Amino acid sequence: MKRHDGLCGQVLMIVLGFAFPDANGQLLVSALGASWVDTLAGANLTLAVSFSGAPDPAVTWFKGSLPIITWTVGSDVPPDVAEEYREVLRLEPNGSLSFVRVPLGFDGDYKVEMTKSGLGTDSFNFTLRVFELFQNVTVTALPDVIEEDSEQFQLQYGMLRGLAERQLWSFNDLRIAEGEGGSRYSLRPGSLTVREPRRNDSGQYTVSLSNPFSSVTLHLNVTVLYGPDEPRIQTSPVQDFYVPGDSLTLSCQADGSPQPLVEWMFGGETLPDIHMGVLNLTRVQINQSGLYTCELRNQITGAQRQQTVTLNVYDRPPGNPQCSVLSEDNRSLQYGCQWSGGTPPARLSFLDFGNGSSLENVTVSVNASSELDGKIVTCQAQHPVENSKCIVTAESPQYFLPSVRTDVDSDGKIVASIRCLSHATPPAAVSWFRGGQPVIDGDLISDDTTSLHVRHRNVSVLLLQNYTCTCRNPLGGRSKHVHLQEPSISNFSLFPHKDGTIVTLTWEVPPTSIVTGFDIQMSGPALVSADDGNVSQSRGSGDSFRTILPKPGTARSADIFHLHPKSTYRFRVLPRALMTEGQPTKALRIGPAGGLSGPAIAGIAAGIPCSLLFLLLMCGLIYFFIYWSRAKRRQTRYPGSRAAEKVTTTQTQTPHNLLTGSAMTSPDYNRLRQTPSSLSVAPPTFVPPPPVRVATTV
Repeated sequence: MKRHDGLCGQVLMIVLGFAFPDANGQLLVSALGASWVDTLAGANLTLAVSFSGAPDPAVTWFKGSLPIITWTVGSDVPPDVAEEYREVLRLEPNGSLSFVRVPLGFDGDYKVEMTKSGLGTDSFNFTLRVFELFQNVTVTALPDVIEEDSEQFQLQYGMLRGLAERQLWSFNDLRIAEGEGGSRYSLRPGSLTVREPRRNDSGQYTVSLSNPFSSVTLHLNVTVLYGPDEPRIQTSPVQDFYVPGDSLTLSCQADGSPQPLVEWMFGGETLPDIHMGVLNLTRVQINQSGLYTCELRNQITGAQRQQTVTLNVYDRPPGNPQCSVLSEDNRSLQYGCQWSGGTPPARLSFLDFGNGSSLENVTVSVNASSELDGKIVTCQAQHPVENSKCIVTAESPQYFLPSVRTDVDSDGKIVASIRCLSHATPPAAVSWFRGGQPVIDGDLISDDTTSLHVRHRNVSVLLLQNYTCTCRNPLGGRSKHVHLQEPSISNFSLFPHKDGTIVTLTWEVPPTSIVTGFDIQMSGPALVSADDGNVSQSRGSGDSFRTILPKPGTARSADIFHLHPKSTYRFRVLPRALMTEGQPTKALRIGPAGGLSGPAIAGIAAGIPCSLLFLLLMCGLIYFFIYWSRAKRRQTRYPGSRAAEKVTTTQTQTPHNLLTGSAMTSPDYNRLRQTPSSLSVAPPTFVPPPPVRVATTV
């Protein structure tokens, strides 16, 4: 219905147009903005137009010469859009063309053409340019390797997205224009060409790119490769010759880009330890004398050059002089000094003995005496390059203590290895005696004679024998008697850990004790179970000791785990030699403080009666002392009157039940200076009667 009305309206307008040709005038189309439009890809824009002179003209938009959308203004019929443009183009009610997220391929020339029957046709042209922001812009040089005096090299830029509207090139911040540099530069869209490159063309090249929406500046460092030039060799320090042990450097340099790679060759082999063309020769030797070749190579272009130098090295004896002293038939001493090699050979001598000198090796034999024991003997070594010396001291055997190591062989026998070793120069020879008789069995004595191995199944048999070892060299000897001891422990300690669940036991063994193993014994609760953490009271728990861990004879410590921190344990170590048990150590306790022991309780019980008896004796003595003191005070120094005695007697016989709290006390005649009678003699000082004590026996 709407479409029918629109057609009727169009027909009516045409009829009115013919009937009144001057009413609307000529159809005119114009732009509502610029005809040259730049936009960013993905943006929305509108090519806005307006028309006048005719209503509802037919509108056609062209891209180039291709119509892409047609419509009649005011028509209810949707615009007819070319299929490939339907997702992007929209036609506005006034005939303007809108773009939705315009892609890159939609740039170009656009034309709008409006037609009205009877009123003519008019059109307007637009130019649309679609740009992108520059993304991933790079600049590269071709070829990758640019050599001096080659034909040319070229710099090119590229980008993942975007189009540069303008490019500017510069070299080391100086603008490059077409034809500069003696016509060696050539500019093209997207590239710069440099002909006949030289080494001074190395530097930083810069290209600046821009469009209406984006700009970027890129730098590229270009290196023009050349060389190596003529090599230059320097030796430091400069000397006519060098002696073994001297250090020197050989330096080989040449100009080039990149810096030429330097290799030093000697005897047909490439030498290591080269840094920046410098060969470090540290402590040179005679075999390093000869011709050295320096080879320089451009590792990129492959160009090479060589130069040689001759190095002269004179000999010196290697190392230092070595002194020694040996025994000759265990009666005399042979001092020796050696420093071999060198040109010329070193001259050696023992000045202490006044003998002559010798080349490279000298020996002096002297009779052993006490004067040589501990004497420092010096060997002088003379060489044109260096003088040196060495010293040696002959010593008689020093004090030593034998030691015993116990093992069990495959036959189940106890093997007690007695070792006697004394510091001596020259080394002391060790001889063995058993019960005063020399031991000559080679199976019992070790190859170096320092150990004697005794075997038996019964440890008591081993304890019956007495052994003697003697260490002797030409300057003297020392002997030690060895009596093997039964299994024993000399020291035992206990170290609890912080949390109370672990304890470490340590012990020591006398040097001559025979021990093949230890039994770690414990009394107290069973160890905490590793599964549930509870203390289980197994059989054997309590005060009785039981073996919880065996240890080999070489062990000197043991760790006990899974102890309950609130329980009390006692530990001891029992030494054994196979089935023979020694004395266990004193038991050491760990755990919270316990009650009184049995001996302590017995002591307290015995002390109570004694304490009571002592207290009774003290009380009796105190009572006797008080009674004696009061009796002494009652003695009269002056004769008293009978009246006074009467009074005293009367007071003394007064019953206790009449002495109430309100009774008056006797007057103090001493204070009042009054006499009770007319006696011519002053009465004695009044002494009150002693208090009555009542003792209660419980």
